[in-house]
Amino acid sequence: MEYYNYIKALHLIFVITWFAGLFYIPRLFVYQIEASHKPSPDKEILGKQLKLMAKRLWTIITWPSAILALFFGLTLFYLNPYLIQNDWMQVKLGFVVLLIIYHLQTHVYFKQLQNGIVKKTSGFMRLWNEGATFILFAVIFLVLLKSAFNWIFGVIGIFVLGLLLMLGFKSYKRIRNKNPEA
Repeated sequence: MEYYNYIKALHLIFVITWFAGLFYIPRLFVYQIEASHKPSPDKEILGKQLKLMAKRLWTIITWPSAILALFFGLTLFYLNPYLIQNDWMQVKLGFVVLLIIYHLQTHVYFKQLQNGIVKKTSGFMRLWNEGATFILFAVIFLVLLKSAFNWIFGVIGIFVLGLLLMLGFKSYKRIRNKNPEA
């Protein structure tokens, strides 16, 4: 079963590229939303370029990576079905479901912005950008600690991280209000 580690490596590679896409696409959304408030011709020039960048990232990297990460993850379960019996794996799969929901909701925002519909603020997208980070933290701690009990401490850490991020957002917003070029 030497090929098992190759499949695990492919799973990890595509998880990493999936997260790379999920980390970057909301930043592009922030820039698209902010560009939509600029005067012409900046609005049109930036909007067109940012839509193209988002489309390429989403359709060429993020979606294929998500599909391949899930495919190789399911293949690992097929080859090693006892994994599902572990409490930590069941909790991890709960976070994977959250990640899929996050991905699908991000797709809704992608489609809206591709169609020129701006329903969210750039501030909202900055916060949305952190959703994948929280899920990544939880999954990494679960996989490394392999304990459903220890994930409780990880979740507490995630909430502390969230609090620190919120404080950072508020500080950055004050800085940007004072200096829009910051």
